[in-house]
Amino acid sequence: MGILERIRTVLKANINALISKAENPEKMLNQLIIDMNEQLVEAKRQVAMSIADEKKLERQLLENRGLAGEWEGKAMLAVKASKDDLAKEALVRKGEFDGYAAGYQKEYDAQHAAVEQLKDALRQLSAKIDEASRKKNLLVARAKRAEAQKQIQSTMGSLSNTSSFDTFERMAEKVDQIEAEADAMGELNKLSGDQKLEDKFKELEGPASADAMLEDLKKKMAQLDSK
Repeated sequence: MGILERIRTVLKANINALISKAENPEKMLNQLIIDMNEQLVEAKRQVAMSIADEKKLERQLLENRGLAGEWEGKAMLAVKASKDDLAKEALVRKGEFDGYAAGYQKEYDAQHAAVEQLKDALRQLSAKIDEASRKKNLLVARAKRAEAQKQIQSTMGSLSNTSSFDTFERMAEKVDQIEAEADAMGELNKLSGDQKLEDKFKELEGPASADAMLEDLKKKMAQLDSK
């Protein structure tokens, strides 16, 4: 019964507590089911040995009953032959085998009762291991879901950190500054280009204006001379 008690202890263990301590709940639960099944195989072997002992006791019981019956038959033959002394000896032998049979009957009854208890316990343990296997699948699914939720919450927690958003804001401001500087340089380059173009036109216009002024001056001086 020791192996059966060990399996019961395993089955009564708080699996949820074990999961909380395990680095890999799925691996731990799979190994737990493997251990249970290995212990169940050992339990079946021991129960099979107990059944074999029961069968052996049953054979010895029937054998001694048979021998007691044979000696009773011999006693009857002796009585018919008017050999009472021989009949008495046969009856004594019959009594011996009756006694052996009674002892084997007692042992057989006890062994049979024990075997029936073992069979019942084995059936219950097998059912519990099947239940544990199904529960294992549910617990593994829950563990995976919990781990996924934990990861999501961790990610959300990191995203909710204001320093991350502050970094984005600083980067946006920096990009805005670079764009503004680029626009300013563009404006300056444009103004510089316009000024150069204007200066070129002034260069063209400059001599023509001086000639006109000189012509006007000559006309004015001619008018003065004519007076």
